[in-house]
Amino acid sequence: MTTLEDKILGEKAHCYCSSSSSGSEGEDSGAEEEDERWEEGVSTNTGPKGVISDWQRYKQLEAEKRRQEKIMLINKLTLGTATPQPAPAPPQDQTPVDDEKQRMEEMFEMASLPKFGKLFDLRNGNDFLDAVDNEHKSVTVIIHIYENNVPSCRSMNSGLSSLCRDYPHVKFCKLIGSSAGMSHRFKVDGVPALLIYKSGQLVGNFVRVTDELGHDFCEGDIESFLVEHGMIADRSCVPTIIGQSASSNFSNQDDRTAADQDTDESSAGE
Repeated sequence: MTTLEDKILGEKAHCYCSSSSSGSEGEDSGAEEEDERWEEGVSTNTGPKGVISDWQRYKQLEAEKRRQEKIMLINKLTLGTATPQPAPAPPQDQTPVDDEKQRMEEMFEMASLPKFGKLFDLRNGNDFLDAVDNEHKSVTVIIHIYENNVPSCRSMNSGLSSLCRDYPHVKFCKLIGSSAGMSHRFKVDGVPALLIYKSGQLVGNFVRVTDELGHDFCEGDIESFLVEHGMIADRSCVPTIIGQSASSNFSNQDDRTAADQDTDESSAGE
């Protein structure tokens, strides 16, 4: 069974240096080993551990002023996935009407996906694994790894809480780094971090997103960031009828909730 450490740090769990080691000597040794592992070079692992390694290597290159390698690593860090292959050319007998029909079918398929509309609070590793592995294969799952004492993490949670209603078919979650088993060093230098999954596979990894967003960002900045990196669809490209359908469903849910509350209050009064 896949463990939480596999999901966050990659398959080689022994490469993870825990911050809970006892004794100052043990902590120093663990930090040295962690630095040595991060200095081994660019990871070919597209999982979270690989991105963390790439980020650390990027910081080294920044100090060395090696511009070309730094650009390559920035691209790897921000994308977190292999370069997508070009889409196959449509059949020669496919007409513009067929193209439009296909796009509409894809849009309506998206409209039939489960709807969430809230920011889920993942309390532990089991919640994390359930959110990633037990979801519809076409649902995008965005997980924010954060720490309560970091202001930019609070801003990220606030922005995601708003975005989740604008993107009801995307599952937005948050998880405290301590609950994810992250090292002290990552909890200090790596948050806020966003992990994006689809069909149980990691499709996007963004460590310390404040490097790109800055520390003063809002909901719109987060949305633009995710759209630009291909993690969510641009709302302006979604047909109005689908957007209205999602809004209508949420309004109906709110109306039903209010009606149920009124019924309960009436019953209690009687």
